Amino acid sequence: MVKEVRAAHILVANEDKAKELLQMIKGGADFADLARRHSTCPSGRKGGDLGWFKKGMMVKEFEDAAFSHAKGEVVGPVRTKFGWHIIQVQDQR
Repeated sequence: MVKEVRAAHILVANEDKAKELLQMIKGGADFADLARRHSTCPSGRKGGDLGWFKKGMMVKEFEDAAFSHAKGEVVGPVRTKFGWHIIQVQDQR
């Protein structure tokens, strides 16, 4: 059972932008570079890195997506009260 996830994300204001970024990632664009250039979250400066987190530490929609996908997967767009996220599951333990 996964108890903690390490993830990065890109936060944008609208679904269309999130879908555009997801297509760029699927096409081979560097996730961290896109996070630095497009994310509205302060974590964007660190390539979107959010570090390790447990259940209960993030908003439910974000957490559900991050904990239900495997290491290495990119998930999205995921809508939360903060906006639209593209999530990269970096590791699990």
